[in-house]
Amino acid sequence: MTHSSAFIGRMKQRLLRQREELIRRDVESDHDGLQESLRDETGELSTIDNHPADVATEMFERGKDIALQEQMDLHRERIDAALAAIVDGSYGRCAACGEVIPEGRLSALPDTLYCIQHSPRQHTSHRRPAEEAVLNPPFGDSDRDGKDDPGFDGEDAWQTVERWGTSTSPAMDEVPGDSYQSIGIESEENVGYVEDIESFLATDITGRHVTVVRNREYKHYMDSGQGEELPSD
Repeated sequence: MTHSSAFIGRMKQRLLRQREELIRRDVESDHDGLQESLRDETGELSTIDNHPADVATEMFERGKDIALQEQMDLHRERIDAALAAIVDGSYGRCAACGEVIPEGRLSALPDTLYCIQHSPRQHTSHRRPAEEAVLNPPFGDSDRDGKDDPGFDGEDAWQTVERWGTSTSPAMDEVPGDSYQSIGIESEENVGYVEDIESFLATDITGRHVTVVRNREYKHYMDSGQGEELPSD
């Protein structure tokens, strides 16, 4: 059973209004500024200047304008194809299988030429980024604790940023406490060194002249009975 001429007439009027709206938006936006060069938009004689951040912003906006313009052009092409199908009498039937497209689907998408089963845009890509083949560790696996990997991982990166403050309070921390000094994931973990002794021993560029920096870690090391006090210089 095909659709009534009244229904197809309503769909035609909707398509024509949508087409006019797209044309109006295209004219008012001056084709999203794509008719002007990047030099005209930035006011710079050259894009190679002392303001790379400004040029980067303009490049981002230009890429966004191109994407919006392509989307608008695609919508107009779909509308034109649907109007052509109304003229030749094929509107309302799936271009792939020939079955009648339900009125509900046409009401939601007047420019569609396919039923739900044969819609060309329903495929969901499961392709992963090519970088995952060479990245180690891959995306989503940046916590390397307990994997015999002492390198700077995702958890260490967060701890570095976390030191500058978060919205967490001692009461809401992962392990509730009463001190802001203990907030954060493994807050007691050494930062920048593994063993305590590494935090106060220093060498020159040759690695032969060893000196001791009497800092807080050195005092804690001595107080815990792990070493003998050195004579004062």
